[in-house]
Amino acid sequence: MKGTVVLLDEVAGRRAAALMVDGKLHDIFIDPPEGAAPGVGAISRAKADRPLKGQGGITLNLGNGDKGYMRRAKDIAPGDVFLVQVSGVAEPGKAAPVTPDLIFKSRYAIVTPFKPGLNVSRAIRDEDERDRLLEIAHDVGVYREDYGIIVRSSAEGVDAEEVRQDIYLMCKTATATLAEFTPGHAAPPEWLLDADDAHTRAWREWDAPDEVIEGGFADNGVLEAVDAALAARQPLSGGAYAYVEATRALVAVDVNTGADHSLAAGLKANLALVRDLPRLTRIKGLGGQITLDLAPMPKRDRKQVEDAVKKAFRLGGGDVVVAGWTPLGMLELTRKRDRAPLAQVWPR
Repeated sequence: MKGTVVLLDEVAGRRAAALMVDGKLHDIFIDPPEGAAPGVGAISRAKADRPLKGQGGITLNLGNGDKGYMRRAKDIAPGDVFLVQVSGVAEPGKAAPVTPDLIFKSRYAIVTPFKPGLNVSRAIRDEDERDRLLEIAHDVGVYREDYGIIVRSSAEGVDAEEVRQDIYLMCKTATATLAEFTPGHAAPPEWLLDADDAHTRAWREWDAPDEVIEGGFADNGVLEAVDAALAARQPLSGGAYAYVEATRALVAVDVNTGADHSLAAGLKANLALVRDLPRLTRIKGLGGQITLDLAPMPKRDRKQVEDAVKKAFRLGGGDVVVAGWTPLGMLELTRKRDRAPLAQVWPR
């Protein structure tokens, strides 16, 4: 299988989507099982519950028995009702992290209510193209003067009417959702907008594939690739390998050089791991604290590995913060939890 292929299928009755690049699994989405709490992007009319003293946060009732946690609780009193959006994934049994800063994300744009302004992704460098997209966003922007619009990099080179329609529909969705909330009105907590399902997320995030296949997981190696991704041991280039294992506290990564015993074996294995780490954490759905127990290498090579980590995540997507090196020589990172771990949602 050559090129970039998106496969849309179902697994155990739930929608799933896979992104294959030259026959290798690069990303996968699957809907959560029935009864699971809404995922990242879902919007709730929430009711403030109780502040958490010493933490500066507050717990919220999100509706349907679901609980949320918001870090910023200034000027919020128990009983207040307002809109929030799920911003991350919580561990089982914990409240979902939420934010009052709503965004409505589509394929070509992000709409930001009450934060006006027009912007174009910095990934688009051609000034003429930036001006064209700004003009399109400005035309739609009159939909609501208090809406902000960020044109995504996927809009580069796309027909003007297609981009305009995409932005318009997302503005319309935002307006319909906001209409469910009236300031000062004590409406009960309720989920107002679900998170996108797997097929919608694939359409939104994986633009311009070479081919889209309806079904085909079993015939195109997706199921085998997922089984391989769920394994702790992951092969790396050059015969090296790594163990990527999630614990309750952190994600532990152990790098091994394999059969290579040359002087540069450690650095080569570590760079191989770093280059593939964005893909591995994305597919496995892992985030939070990540500790890399790297193969032995001279201290002078640490800067090269740090730079490679930042570059890999910048190119491969996903925000990462390099926290630094521990006294025992381990490299610590943090990555946002933007999806549930694959091991929890993939049917066995």
